Amino acid sequence: MAKKFLYFVAFCIVLFLIGRIAYEMFQDELAEFALVPTSEFTPTAALEENAYQDPALWYSRPGIGVSDPARWQPAIAELAPDPQTAPDAPASDAAGEPVLPSAADTADFAVFFVHPTSYLSRDNWNAPVGDEDAERIARIYVRGMASPFNAASEIWAPRYRQATMGAFLTDAPEAEQALDAAYADVVEAFRYFVDSVDADTPIVLAGHSQGSLHLLRLLREEVAGTALADRLVAAYAIGWPISVEHDVPALGFAACATPAQTGCLISWSSFAEPADPSSVIETYAASVGLDGEARGNSQILCTNPLTGTFGGDAPASSNLGTLVPDDSMSNGELVPGAVPARCDSRGLLLIGDPPELGSYVLPGNNYHVYDIPLFWANTQADVARRVAALNAGQSSAASAAN
Repeated sequence: MAKKFLYFVAFCIVLFLIGRIAYEMFQDELAEFALVPTSEFTPTAALEENAYQDPALWYSRPGIGVSDPARWQPAIAELAPDPQTAPDAPASDAAGEPVLPSAADTADFAVFFVHPTSYLSRDNWNAPVGDEDAERIARIYVRGMASPFNAASEIWAPRYRQATMGAFLTDAPEAEQALDAAYADVVEAFRYFVDSVDADTPIVLAGHSQGSLHLLRLLREEVAGTALADRLVAAYAIGWPISVEHDVPALGFAACATPAQTGCLISWSSFAEPADPSSVIETYAASVGLDGEARGNSQILCTNPLTGTFGGDAPASSNLGTLVPDDSMSNGELVPGAVPARCDSRGLLLIGDPPELGSYVLPGNNYHVYDIPLFWANTQADVARRVAALNAGQSSAASAAN
């Protein structure tokens, strides 16, 4: 009996190893099989004209109250390190500890946040608004990724007919149609946001992954060359590879080079070490930039979230707080000094040894899902600093004009 049991254990181990090898060799093909719809593109029912007047089409917007996920403020697990070790550290209290902005310390700026992909089904190329699973996951994303902006006087985060996850795993024409349908909702929501916010209020655009892709299109088509550009604090297009050579010049907005620069673009994509970004790099290299040229081996935009500068590196002691989620991903606490950040020559953000944040790390030590939570408190401090800089610049300009 003991020998049979050992044979059974050995058989299970062999099966596991075979399965693991097959996964490593064919993970892209397996993902495509599991997630890419096989049906022809059929547009999900379009939203009615002026649909975004309905508060139900927003995860976050003024008036929602305590149930607004973007207004969440996580607790700090322990006292932060000496703020003098962090470049441009936020204000300190009498004991020398950093004082981070919170939802109670609102400033006069408005945020438009576009959530990442939360629809995984193969049933449709676009998520039907109201899909239960997609809505649940999207609210978790808004809670963890839009909440660093909770010092804003207004936060707006729309529901939209997002493209399904499989649309990013194929070059079929249906994928592009799905993204266009999703963007059609995002741009309508953005126009309603602009009409609803006071005309002199500074604005922040923020998103992650698919949300960042739509954000970049908004910058080109709705913001560049308009009066909105003068009100732009920054665009946080996180978790989407942006070519410094082939994308940034075509957007009409420079990459943020300094911690207090405004009207500029911020982005990073996080990998722990040892990192294997081969699948990401291959897809990026084969893609076409906004200038119509292949992105190839051009540098990816990497803003160091610990310094607010283009490129460079910073130690973990500069990290004011990583949002470490619980198993449900709907709660968590801030842990200061947990993760460093270094932009490598390719433009990837390397974060050192793999931190324990949960089970959603992608192959190759890709911390895509955690891009913003890794640097939650620094993102909060970064936007507060840039809002102050924009307001100071506008005040100086007004004084000079008088």
